[in-house]
Order: sequence, then C-alpha cells, then structure tokens
Amino acid sequence: MELKRIRAWRESDAEDVRCAINNRRVTDNLRDGIPCPYTLADAEAFIRSRLEAKENELFAWAIAEGDRAVGSIGISRKGNIHRLTAELGYYIAEEHWGKGIATEAVREAVAYVFENTDILRIFAEPFAKNAASCRVLEKAGFSFEGALRKNAVKNGEVLDMRLYSIVR
Repeated sequence: MELKRIRAWRESDAEDVRCAINNRRVTDNLRDGIPCPYTLADAEAFIRSRLEAKENELFAWAIAEGDRAVGSIGISRKGNIHRLTAELGYYIAEEHWGKGIATEAVREAVAYVFENTDILRIFAEPFAKNAASCRVLEKAGFSFEGALRKNAVKNGEVLDMRLYSIVR
C-alpha cells in the first residue's frame, strides 16, 4: 500500500511538532499531559517514543504536507477482550486546518491497519464541541455510535464526547 499523506516519523520533524503543539487551539482538542510550553526536547521525546513503540501495538505516523510534518496520527491497540480493537488519535497544525489533510490521513492509517493487522474495529472519541474532528471521522467512513455525556474534564470544563467507529 502506497502511503501519500502519512509517513514514518523522522527525528528532523521535532521543530515542526514543537511549533504545531505550542498552539492552545490545537491542544484544547487533545487529551491532557502535554507540557506547556512544549519544548524541542519534548518534541524529540515524543518522536522517539513513536519510533520505539512496540510493534503491532501502536501504529504511529507523521501527517505530511510535502516534506513537512504538519500533524500526528496514531492507532493504538487495546488489550484483553478488546485486543482486536484500537483507538485512533490525531492532530493537525492549525495553519493546515480545513484542507482535507486530516481526512486523507485517517483514511490511509485505517486502511493500513486493516490491511496489515488482525484489528477488526477502530474507534475515536473527539470532544462533541469539536465539530471539525467529528466531520473528519464521518468523511473518512466512521459511523457515529453515540454521545458520551459528561465524559471528560478539559481546562476545568466538563465535556461531552462522541463515539465513532469503523469496522473491517
């Protein structure tokens, strides 16, 4: 399978990652635990963790625009009775929002995992107020399964999330 929008991480992507993550409009739509400010060392550690990830457990790529990393996408396998299920997560640098890049990356990542693993189901849980991310998932073929009411606390606000999935 030829990958056009996603590619392996490179250590040289660290500055692009640092720039993308040092934007509150990006991190407000991600889970907690991201340092602020996000340093070059943080970006280097993130990339290293992706390159050293356990095979067949985490599938992680840079989202590319030309030669530049403009985002990140990962699909992580769950365990135990959910071992054939995986969770999708991604972000795009703000200056690349609204260009269809995320949708293309999600389609490629899902196709890769379904073609190369035994994973049967991939799900994502965006914040309900993140309409753009919900639309990305819908355009990439995910089905809306339901609302997860009062499912998260982000920046002191209790938030609903939406559950999407795609199955092989």
